[in-house]
Amino acid sequence: MARWTSILVFPLLLALVAGCGSQPQAGDASQPADVVPKLAFISNGVADFWTIAEQGATKAGKDLGVDVTVVMPNGMTDQTRKVEDLLTRGIDGIAISPIDSENQIDILNKAASETILITHDSDAPNSNRVMYIGMDNYLAGLMCGELVRKGLPDGGKVMILIGRADQDNAKGRRQGCIDGILGRDPDSSRNDPLGEVLTSEDGKYIVLGTLTDQFDRAKGKANAEDTLTRHPDIAAMVGLFTYNPPLAMEAIDRAGKLGKIKVIAFDEADAVLQGIKDGTVVGTVVQDPYEYGYQSIRVLNELVKENTAVVPPSKFIDIPARVIDQSNVDAFWEDLKEKTGRK
Repeated sequence: MARWTSILVFPLLLALVAGCGSQPQAGDASQPADVVPKLAFISNGVADFWTIAEQGATKAGKDLGVDVTVVMPNGMTDQTRKVEDLLTRGIDGIAISPIDSENQIDILNKAASETILITHDSDAPNSNRVMYIGMDNYLAGLMCGELVRKGLPDGGKVMILIGRADQDNAKGRRQGCIDGILGRDPDSSRNDPLGEVLTSEDGKYIVLGTLTDQFDRAKGKANAEDTLTRHPDIAAMVGLFTYNPPLAMEAIDRAGKLGKIKVIAFDEADAVLQGIKDGTVVGTVVQDPYEYGYQSIRVLNELVKENTAVVPPSKFIDIPARVIDQSNVDAFWEDLKEKTGRK
């Protein structure tokens, strides 16, 4: 029986077997009062973003008295293997950011049949996961595109840099960014090809394409350097994964153009926040990885306790994105340091 199904029918089963002396079977969702739930929080890679999320998951574990394992895999094969390892060892709940939900559907559904499975950061809507915790990545991408237009009021050529383009979150984020830059009417169903050159109707803004690096930092920096070489008249670079903007900044600085070529970012790397303060970064669209971690563990713990009311009808807990620029970067950075203990 699927773990989520067992949560829904468990009270009825208790009534049927009352007085029979039966013990809960392996795989049942309920836990004896003295058993500490074992929960796992799985990222889609290794990055500062996930270190912040780890802080949130760990804090939730301490607050709620549950055993939390944080897993940061290296690629899709490694992520799949680590899910299988957790299932083999016995785990009461998994919160995962799938690297490629469509090509991982089998392992996701296997996990959903053996434990409680939720997604965070990047969804897997076609899987049997219980719910998703995160943001609307398309809307966040639109916010990023609007930052580009703010930084380039007269228009210009723009290159988009991203780790992977096949993750659910990356697809929405990238398309939203493109639509925002070009001033299109919002439509999250669009899917512009990675290498296609796109121009706004007024001809002011040109998106040269999208370069991916598959979480390879050396490749990410090379993408930025190659862009500078191939497009000496580039006006801005947009980094859509945490590490992309700092790598672009390094390449631009090495070329002696930091401050001249605009950088628009995603997430809250220290180099990006300092760049906003210094005026070399226009702004960044931030998620709340700390809350992703904290809320994932909180929700899993409630589901282990059979509290199905924690799942909203939409099966989506929205932790909205927001824009950080010079007007609010100091307050944001102080709050981030307080939450994570970073100095």
